[in-house]
Amino acid sequence: MAAPAIQSKESVQGKIVKQSFPVLEMTCAACAVSVESMLKTTEGVTAASVNYANQSAQVEFDTSLTTPSQLQNSIRAIGYDLVIDTEDPQAIKEEAQRRQYEEVKRRTIWSSILALPVFIIGMFFMDIPYGNYISMILTAPVVFYFGRNFFIHAWKQARFGKANMDTLVALSTGIAFLFSLFNTFFPEFWHSRGIHPHVYYEAAAVVIAFISLGKLLEEKAKSNTSSAIKKLMGLQPKTVRVLFEGAEAEWPIAVVKVGTIIIVRPGEKIPVDGVVTSGSSYVDESMISGEPVAVEKKAGEKVFAGTINQKGSFQFETQKVGSDTILAHIIKMVQEAQGSKAPVQKLVDKIAGIFVPVVIGISILTFITWMLVGGEDAFTHALLTSVTVLVIACPCALGLATPTAIMVGVGKGAENNILIKDAESLELAHKVNAIILDKTGTITEGKPQVTQMAWLEGLDNTDELRKILYAIENKSEHPLAEAVSHYLQPASDIKVDDFESITGKGVRARIGNQTYYVGNKKLLEESNCMGCADLDQLASQWSESANTVIWFADSQKVLAVIAIADKIKESSKAAIDSLHAKGIEVYMLTGDNPQTAKAVAQKIGLKHYKAEVLPSDKAEFVKQLQAEGKIVAMVGDGINDSQALAQADVSIAMGKGSDIAMDVAKMTLITSDLQSIPKALNLSTKTVRGIRQNLFWAFIYNVIGIPIAAGVLYPVNGFLLDPMIAGAAMALSSVSVVSNSLRLRFAKI
Repeated sequence: MAAPAIQSKESVQGKIVKQSFPVLEMTCAACAVSVESMLKTTEGVTAASVNYANQSAQVEFDTSLTTPSQLQNSIRAIGYDLVIDTEDPQAIKEEAQRRQYEEVKRRTIWSSILALPVFIIGMFFMDIPYGNYISMILTAPVVFYFGRNFFIHAWKQARFGKANMDTLVALSTGIAFLFSLFNTFFPEFWHSRGIHPHVYYEAAAVVIAFISLGKLLEEKAKSNTSSAIKKLMGLQPKTVRVLFEGAEAEWPIAVVKVGTIIIVRPGEKIPVDGVVTSGSSYVDESMISGEPVAVEKKAGEKVFAGTINQKGSFQFETQKVGSDTILAHIIKMVQEAQGSKAPVQKLVDKIAGIFVPVVIGISILTFITWMLVGGEDAFTHALLTSVTVLVIACPCALGLATPTAIMVGVGKGAENNILIKDAESLELAHKVNAIILDKTGTITEGKPQVTQMAWLEGLDNTDELRKILYAIENKSEHPLAEAVSHYLQPASDIKVDDFESITGKGVRARIGNQTYYVGNKKLLEESNCMGCADLDQLASQWSESANTVIWFADSQKVLAVIAIADKIKESSKAAIDSLHAKGIEVYMLTGDNPQTAKAVAQKIGLKHYKAEVLPSDKAEFVKQLQAEGKIVAMVGDGINDSQALAQADVSIAMGKGSDIAMDVAKMTLITSDLQSIPKALNLSTKTVRGIRQNLFWAFIYNVIGIPIAAGVLYPVNGFLLDPMIAGAAMALSSVSVVSNSLRLRFAKI
């Protein structure tokens, strides 16, 4: 992996450097805010932006005032880490995420195992002999060992006047445990005051277990971060075969300079950009252009890094190497698109940012108020009510609200051939009002096929001619020839005596005493083959319908015409009609010619389309729509779509497309049926609705319960909420959240 991208400029003080660093240990959007604010207050930093989505920080700093090590130390002070290694920071980040995931998984499993008996004792068998001591022994490791990170992070945040979800978890579970510990060893303190000494070990243990589960889900999502950049770099071979001082030699690609002559053999990847100097072949450029038909390359033609040579051999002179190649530019564009997105602000994190300090404030205020007005039982009431406030406000349901809905939503999507990579895209998809579709492989099948074939009337030997045509096309390297030979597929043992490929026109072959031609109309005209008015008219009609027409003739006359096209998927029009019915604008972008693009657009009922579009143009078009205020979804299947996929608000890859597209995209359709796109949007709508309902249930108990827990009813009727009831209310909110999430399993999308 390449070093972090570094841009620099001179300043009055020294050199201003803009550098990207992977950030470790971030678990929520609030963490990204903390890291960003810490970086901005570090001496020498002129600007900082932290992206929670891709776990990175872009920092602009003055090298005369600070260093990457100092930036790292400032971040470590609040419980996070910055990867400053310049050799392979991405690999370090991925390994750290893998270790973190395994650690959270271990904590979740063990805290769940220990919390289960504590929950059973606390809810159903609270009066069994030594029950409190058993619960205490089982809860202690859950809270202070498996849940220690909550306390560590909360303390580090508190040192700098910050608070997040870890703060509330640490306070609520810590106080519940310590209060229960006091009641376990000193029950007479409460007995003497006529109060039963309840313990709340189950609240502390279950909260740690549930919140750990939520963090496990987050870590799993992060551990699957895109490996698209690695795979893109894998398109470039490590070594190349060069022509040096009249002899072939194998060089590392790093030493190749502009002007070097490189030899490319059949099946090899082209390592850098250049111009063909000798030889000819067909090159698969689908990863650049997205079009399935390989492009003929002869002297003077340009070739690009990452594309794949087919059957021929050629030599080319390098023109662009390293970061200047088209492939390197694509990699850079994907990185920039991924890093330019704003930090993901999940609804839960936004609410928690207000909820945490408010709950702490209410608890403190409750304690002070009761100490002032509580009379002779002031301390008793103050302690009970303040603890009850924290217990009822335990964020158990809050921690479950989003993950449970997302888990069910992701499962529902899988049942409907929709693979969802992360929660953000599932939450955002329901807002989409503009969808961009790639043509080749998305709207169409993605492979050229013979659609029609017509023979000259009066021929009585078409079976024999079919075998001859197959024998000729089977020898050709052209992908259109492969479509013809695949269409014919007869058992042919006909020998082709002489075969010649005519650049840009077709092929000429001799079988026995007869010469045959297969190619375009120009080839036949130059060979003085007699035409046929009926076949000419038919070929013209096919061309207007965006078919490529291939002619087959002998030395005297035209024998047949063949129409080849990339078929439109049966589901494309129905899917686009469904999207239009939702009020969504649908755009088609393609690298194909305008005639084909227009014909395809007309067939599927599209008003908006653009032809001859380059990969960078697709990404720019996404930005253009976003600048108009649209929420944009991009659907594609090729490497050429990866920039636009990374730039889009919601990215959807076709499952039969390239690995790069599937890695960059946040959703993958494992079917070629475009009807899955409206289904994915419907699934998003229902999932988001479930999340909002979950958040309602998670907070309604707090909205009602916290004031009651604080004792607002005591002056009216003398009622104080028992902390045990508070714990039950908290548990009920969790049950409500899980039950509501499970309803999505039976919803129709």
